[in-house]
Amino acid sequence: MTTPQFLVGIDLGTTNTVVAFCELTDNLQQQQVELFPIDQLIGPGEVVRKPLLPSFRYHPAHHQFSPSDTTLPWHNQSVEGDLDNAIIGEWARELGAKVEGRQVSSAKSWLSHTGVDRTQPILPWAGANDVDKVSPIIASASYLNHIRQAWNYRHPSHPLEQQEVVVTVPASFDESARKFTLEAAKLAGLAHILLLEEPQAVCYDWYARHLDSAQEELSHVPLILVCDVGGGTTDLSLISAQMNNDSLSLDRIGVGDHLMLGGDNLDLALAHLSEQRFQQNKKLNAASLTKLIQQTRKAKEQLLSSDAPEQVKITLLGSGSKLLGGTKSVELSKQEVHQIALEGFFPISQLDDVPDKRRSAMVEFGLPYVADPAVSKHIAEFIHQHQAVSRQALHSDDTRPAVPVGLLFNGGVFNSDLIRSRLTELLSHWRGEAVNVLDNPHPDWSVALGAVAYGKARRGAQLKIGGGAARSYFLHLPEKKQRSKALCLLAKGTEESHEIRLTSRRFSLTLGEPVRFNLLTSTHDEIQPGTKVQNGLLTPVDADKFQPLPPYITTLAGDDNSELQANQKQRVEVQLACQLTEVGTLKMECVSTEDDNQRWSLEFEVRGQHSDSLSLDQQEISNQVRHAQELISRLYSGNKTSADPKEIKTLNKTLEKTLGKRETWDFTTLRHLFDTFALGRKRRRRSEQHEKHWFRLAGYTLRPGFGAPTDSWRLEQIWPIYQQGLQFPSHASWSDWWTFWRRIAGGLDQEQQETLLADIAKYLHPGAARNAKTGKDAQDKSYEAMVRLAASLEHLEIDDKVLLATWFMKKALNQTEFQSAHWWALGRLGSRVPLYGSAHNVIPREQIEQWLPKLLEQDWNEEQMIAFATVMMCRKTGDRTLDIRDDLRDSVLEKLTHSKVPESWHSLVSEVKELSESESKRAYGDALPSGLILLQ
Repeated sequence: MTTPQFLVGIDLGTTNTVVAFCELTDNLQQQQVELFPIDQLIGPGEVVRKPLLPSFRYHPAHHQFSPSDTTLPWHNQSVEGDLDNAIIGEWARELGAKVEGRQVSSAKSWLSHTGVDRTQPILPWAGANDVDKVSPIIASASYLNHIRQAWNYRHPSHPLEQQEVVVTVPASFDESARKFTLEAAKLAGLAHILLLEEPQAVCYDWYARHLDSAQEELSHVPLILVCDVGGGTTDLSLISAQMNNDSLSLDRIGVGDHLMLGGDNLDLALAHLSEQRFQQNKKLNAASLTKLIQQTRKAKEQLLSSDAPEQVKITLLGSGSKLLGGTKSVELSKQEVHQIALEGFFPISQLDDVPDKRRSAMVEFGLPYVADPAVSKHIAEFIHQHQAVSRQALHSDDTRPAVPVGLLFNGGVFNSDLIRSRLTELLSHWRGEAVNVLDNPHPDWSVALGAVAYGKARRGAQLKIGGGAARSYFLHLPEKKQRSKALCLLAKGTEESHEIRLTSRRFSLTLGEPVRFNLLTSTHDEIQPGTKVQNGLLTPVDADKFQPLPPYITTLAGDDNSELQANQKQRVEVQLACQLTEVGTLKMECVSTEDDNQRWSLEFEVRGQHSDSLSLDQQEISNQVRHAQELISRLYSGNKTSADPKEIKTLNKTLEKTLGKRETWDFTTLRHLFDTFALGRKRRRRSEQHEKHWFRLAGYTLRPGFGAPTDSWRLEQIWPIYQQGLQFPSHASWSDWWTFWRRIAGGLDQEQQETLLADIAKYLHPGAARNAKTGKDAQDKSYEAMVRLAASLEHLEIDDKVLLATWFMKKALNQTEFQSAHWWALGRLGSRVPLYGSAHNVIPREQIEQWLPKLLEQDWNEEQMIAFATVMMCRKTGDRTLDIRDDLRDSVLEKLTHSKVPESWHSLVSEVKELSESESKRAYGDALPSGLILLQ
């Protein structure tokens, strides 16, 4: 690799991206760090260099601009998978304030959002169907790619990909968000970067500016709170400043949880206020609100500044032919903005006031913001979580809470003197004496500048902040009848590249088969009172203190030269080895206990992260489950004489007699039973009874197709059955067949679901009955079960879902046969909240609004399923890109009030809430397994 000539720091921010650099010289400590002004479009054909690159994209309509309007100084090369004509930077931000639905913003927040598939083209979230979309990864990559091209244009002899580049991320970013950031950098041509936590970068910048005085200034400031409130996140860290033999050491000793709370939330609150004045209690659509937020963002910055005017005008342009005629204006006053900012986001609260987590989180544009917007309360909770290390840093044995002595602000919010003063007052109030505010004259730039200072520190040119891993990592060990346990793999504070071997546990793993380990993380110092987290420590799992990570997966390659029989399984005994990599991500390996050089790397798996249920491999199996497994094995074994032929006929009753009613079988039992059925899958064809019971019980025990870390492996083994088809076809067996695939559909990928639809679409088509043969086949092959299967395929493209819904609605309105199934299918297809699919694949609300008048005309008392379908289609999410218009909602609520339906249905339409068990069963066709916890 070419020797780098520059250290480059990139603050890939939610609102702005900033780049700083310095030349690598022999006298690196004294080398000046500079900002890199970034070439960007600020208007048609107008390119300027600015210190900030707004993290916005605009996707122009076809022929909206001529090529000369969007020409940059270099020949633009988009990242793989991106659009060729996207506009990035200041002009993109300005265009979003004028044109609806074409702007991508907050890509960084989406990168950390586990509720959507971050690899899919979902942005702009409020974009119309004719707007091209990209994934959060591509959007993030496009900003880095723009920077790389701007740098290379100015430094053709020293391209950015050959420099030492540090990209900053929130300290609270989890493993998946960090790895997606690395993936975005790689797509942008930056294959070798380092990651640095943003609060640490701020501290590096402060130290770099106080090289000569830092030791003296921090001699009485042993504990510093870095409070970074950016556009999309609130990022909190504790830095310990200790004197050892007259030399200063800095260590990051505490990191906060991921809080989707920042300047964007304040902009949104002001937009909601403005919206009420524009619309007199009528809501704007999501695209118009996006446009309005660009206006309120500017107003906020003006009204929170030191020379703020008394009021600022907010102008909302019309759209289309009404561009000028539809223009409206309202005013926001300085007093209003101060009231919302200070009392709503930075109130003077008490140290024991913690965030209200009972209220529903605010959802807007698909992003789940924190439930309580009071940053003050989140800081108080963070301080409580880190009392042990705080007392240690302060050398305090006082019974009063330990509160930081120093305060270092960062983020655009703290450009406001007003907010800085409020938070200083708050911390001083908690501490009982004035806190020391460390200066940060440039909150917008300090992260990028600090990233370069970190590069210097790595080369020994200044003090390096210690601290190691920001969080502790645990292996989750479920217990069947008591609280599950977590085994610490890597304790918080473990230094980079220091391997920790888990010697207290060994795992016997099968070669050639995938193994998954479910991990949890925690930023808490003490998981149990008085117990410091240590490697190998076993501790009960408290859901409030642990966050699940995606499963870690590997397949242990076997010995190619093995002479073992094909039906024999080769096993190896391994231990787990973990370390924190130089880029700040977790590295996990399985290491053979016999040969230390024989290692298998584990990679985290994002797909299928639907639940926090964990590996079943280490759990004890009850005697009742063993007896049930023995029965299934006997009935589906290779030995035809091993079981009484009559036993297969009573299999279901025998299992219920052994295990209790099947509705009570818990998630662990279900998967153990399925694994036994799976081993006998070839023998399901032995008789009609064998086939019937196999499909009925295997589907029931694998439902909903996901939830356990090894479910995707189970689906890989089962999918070939689809090509084999039925051995004993009849109307009843076809019903069992389609019900089996419906039950496990959540574990099938999009291609597999499209295969299912392609095979049944001809029977579902409204014209099928006009063809005598197709009509008869549809009846023989259990038409109703096919309808329910088609409606359960949540990975289908939106166009396919709309087409199916249109067919079913037409049939429901015009024929009485299968009417209930058709209405159920319509509700499932049009549901606002998918069971397992990504929210970006939900049928658009505009389409739902076209169907609703027809549903409102029907007699809901005569067919209650029409009411339930309507409830599913109108269920409130809080996200205006998905929620129906308020006037239609009011009509639905009124009709529900006068219909014989459960009261809870009214609540599902009027407020954001979860389905009850009975509603869930009705909506999805089966109750979810006991013990399966879906992550919303």
